[in-house]
Amino acid sequence: MSNPNQQDTVAGLRANLAMILEENQKLAAQLDYDQIALLVPQIQQARRIFLIGAGRSGLALRSAAMRLMHLGLTVYVAGETTTPAIAKGDLLIAASGSGTTSTIVKAAEKAAAAGAVIAAISTTTVSPLAELSSFILLVPAAQKQDHGKTLSAQYAGSLFEQAVLLLADAIFQSLWAADGTPAEELWKRHANLE
Repeated sequence: MSNPNQQDTVAGLRANLAMILEENQKLAAQLDYDQIALLVPQIQQARRIFLIGAGRSGLALRSAAMRLMHLGLTVYVAGETTTPAIAKGDLLIAASGSGTTSTIVKAAEKAAAAGAVIAAISTTTVSPLAELSSFILLVPAAQKQDHGKTLSAQYAGSLFEQAVLLLADAIFQSLWAADGTPAEELWKRHANLE
């Protein structure tokens, strides 16, 4: 038999997960899928794909990099020791809720100077990152320092970071459907040095 404190914890967990899922469903209904769809051919046509994000957004994009690699695309996570120089014909996908994260903006400036295409995932279309980007995937979520809880009851930029992961997975699913490679073939590219 569980104690009352555990019952309260269980109820809280259930309520919090329901709230998180509800916020993500509400956000998904507000996305501009026509704009997001423009990124799909850019990924398909890019010579190489580079991804950059800081903190939890960066972790979400690392997950996206893995899925793009499973498709057989040449993909790199910016900042890794084996990441080469970005160049013309390449695509940089950069996630920053505010569009002002200095390392992300600096990377976008270098990518632009090299002639690469830049796609931003952000909560705003008015930022230094947005100015450098050819494509902006607007995510209507709170920025990490928006503590007013008007866009999300979650802490900091949690909803944005979750949206980056889910949006990247949706893009992967669309790319995979267009590619048609069986899952068994994609799995052959999965890391075997884990």
